[in-house]
Amino acid sequence: MKILIIGSGAKDHALTWMFSKSRRISGLYIIPGNAGTEKIGTNLSGIVPTDAEAIAQACRDCQIDYVFAGTETPLAAGVVDKMNEMGIPVFGAPRNSLRLESDRGFARGFMKRHGIPHSSYRIFDSLDELSSYLSEHEGTRFVIKRNALATSREMIDCVSRDCLLTFARQLLETDSIIVEEHLKGLPLTLTVLIDGEGYLMLPNCSEYTKSEERDRGEATGGMGAICPVPILNREVYDHIIRDIVDPTLEGMKQEGLSYQGVLLFSLIVGDRQAKVVDYHVRFNDPATQAMLPLITSDFMDIIEAVRNREVSSFPLEVSDLSSVAVVLASKGYPASPETGKTVSSIPFKNHDSLLFYGAVKKPHDKLITTGGRCFTVVGFGENIQEANKAAYRLVPEIEFEGTWFRKDIGNKFFEES
Repeated sequence: MKILIIGSGAKDHALTWMFSKSRRISGLYIIPGNAGTEKIGTNLSGIVPTDAEAIAQACRDCQIDYVFAGTETPLAAGVVDKMNEMGIPVFGAPRNSLRLESDRGFARGFMKRHGIPHSSYRIFDSLDELSSYLSEHEGTRFVIKRNALATSREMIDCVSRDCLLTFARQLLETDSIIVEEHLKGLPLTLTVLIDGEGYLMLPNCSEYTKSEERDRGEATGGMGAICPVPILNREVYDHIIRDIVDPTLEGMKQEGLSYQGVLLFSLIVGDRQAKVVDYHVRFNDPATQAMLPLITSDFMDIIEAVRNREVSSFPLEVSDLSSVAVVLASKGYPASPETGKTVSSIPFKNHDSLLFYGAVKKPHDKLITTGGRCFTVVGFGENIQEANKAAYRLVPEIEFEGTWFRKDIGNKFFEES
């Protein structure tokens, strides 16, 4: 089969790598791709990933059998809808279903209608009303996010009324905002493949989204992840399936939101209970980089099961290993990352680690940084501690001016507090 993947980040490199290992792949194309994907497939870098007409033409020119849209930008541009119109098999959410991610107010209403546990919230489009609300709840820790689709984690999580108002003022210039209670607990990322009939749960992850150690600093798109979560017991897992996953998918059927693709649950797991923080109708970075290498089944077989509406019965095979993913970022990220830096050193492949390329390109003979999160190193081991060691052995070998990374990815799962 000939596959077209739409994306350019580290998770898209990971997805391309997974497809490249399939015995069933005869052609692998990426729009626009990056310096990592060009090593294992053909980058169609002249096509904009939001240009549905150009992507459709590329499908005709390259005789594509299946389009894989696992990132938010082409989904918002209606690429999946266009492929469906043309009869080209496609993996991904149409615009109607994208509302579960692109409109947090709609998503919270959906959760309420179907009895799905979630944080308490309020929607605001007025700074004065928000100011009055925060004054009434002085000393309460809140999370503020943009209500609409955001390509990165635009949010603040703090107690300070002044900080909350300053952040909200910027967002309210272009969008409404959602104000939620702060939830204490473990962040959990559940990635579920859905086909409109059933679902397949992929290995669970926990992501690190703050810029500084011990989960301090600014919100980022993600600085690391571990997989699987070793402390998730059966009682909590059963609760998540029974009270969150099953009612979500049943609600999607009832409201005409089902599709063939991926649905990701961002959860906070507290004292034997979980609540939904957000839905995502695409893969997360860096959870994808941590999770995919642990899957030993042929990835094309899994996707074919989605296409044939047989995913719930797919015999998923997963390694017994653990993984730790560490993101290497540019100086200034997340606020204003420096770009155009030459990558002076790339390590040779190790048996216990992988390297996925993100915001880097290779215009000539040199790798050049183009954005905030440039590489993801993934280490593997018998447990999180061993995987942590494998990842951090490789990290120092990747060199470019201003690079930085968190030094504590995975630590809380094996260090005593």
